[in-house]
Amino acid sequence: MKEKVEQLKAEIEQFEVNSVETLEKFRIAFLGSKGALKDLFGELKTVANEQKREAGQLVNGLRQFAQEKFDAQKESLESVQDSGNKIDTTRPGDSLEVGSRHPLSLVRSEIIEIFSRIGFTVSEGPEIEDDWHNFSALNFPAEHPARDMQDTFFIEKGSDPKSEMALRTHTSSVQVRVMENEKPPIRTISPGRVYRNEAISARAHCFFHQVEGLYIDKDVSFADLKQTLMYFAKEMFGDKAQIRLRPSYFPFTEPSAEVDVSCTICNSKGCNVCKYTGWLEILGCGMVDPNVLESSNIDSTVYSGFAFGMGVERIAQLKYRVNDLRLYSENDVRFLKQFTAGY
Repeated sequence: MKEKVEQLKAEIEQFEVNSVETLEKFRIAFLGSKGALKDLFGELKTVANEQKREAGQLVNGLRQFAQEKFDAQKESLESVQDSGNKIDTTRPGDSLEVGSRHPLSLVRSEIIEIFSRIGFTVSEGPEIEDDWHNFSALNFPAEHPARDMQDTFFIEKGSDPKSEMALRTHTSSVQVRVMENEKPPIRTISPGRVYRNEAISARAHCFFHQVEGLYIDKDVSFADLKQTLMYFAKEMFGDKAQIRLRPSYFPFTEPSAEVDVSCTICNSKGCNVCKYTGWLEILGCGMVDPNVLESSNIDSTVYSGFAFGMGVERIAQLKYRVNDLRLYSENDVRFLKQFTAGY
């Protein structure tokens, strides 16, 4: 037994390990379930009782010797492999590309921030609306021709308009919900996505974003509306910005107006962006129609109010001079990374 142990120890010492493959061969030959050491332990049964203790110690020592060589060779091979992938801490680091926020998110946040400074809160509502909140409560009777002004994505359409469900065509539906659930004074803006059944082009899209505002209290006048919009224009486009109001029509406001801002690109001198008029249209507004107040159980003889609505894409177009609406939803990184992470 002693001679076998010494012979096997010599084989272990002479076994050359220089790769992962030869290391595995070493393990199988000496430490595996069918290896030489396994056979040697099996022969202990044939050793005389008075010699078993000494023989057992020899065999256990040989197994420990083989295991130590295996572990040492394995560690050596791993260190060689790791050295090939070692990070050189003296090299300059790779610059990380900073992400950017979407231009519409930037403009939306800036609009909210501007109006929050004068006490407007933010209200949100569902994008799938019933007929009442999207049309009827806003002075759109079932046969009113103004319904034809907005091409709608209907989800449920039937003979009874009250049962119809559609993707909201404006965020004015959120204002109706606010008036139904809150008592005046009300001062809120409603940012959100809206949908129109229109062909997609550089100037139109089937979905876009709006921010609509509502202020209801006692003795609210058109002068209050004009001063609020003047404040917004100067905060958004600079101290030199001026506005003008042109008479218009909306079913839910009376009187109604379209609002233009002086062109900041040419300083109102006339350019191709403002079509050489010196003015750019930015939003619609007006005094809340008494019928709209009464529909939400607000006494129109006591309270009055104004409302306004603007397209976020329109403001972004004027701010960043982006003339193609499709760019906002195509997720082209080359376009998006032009915008900074803040405003």
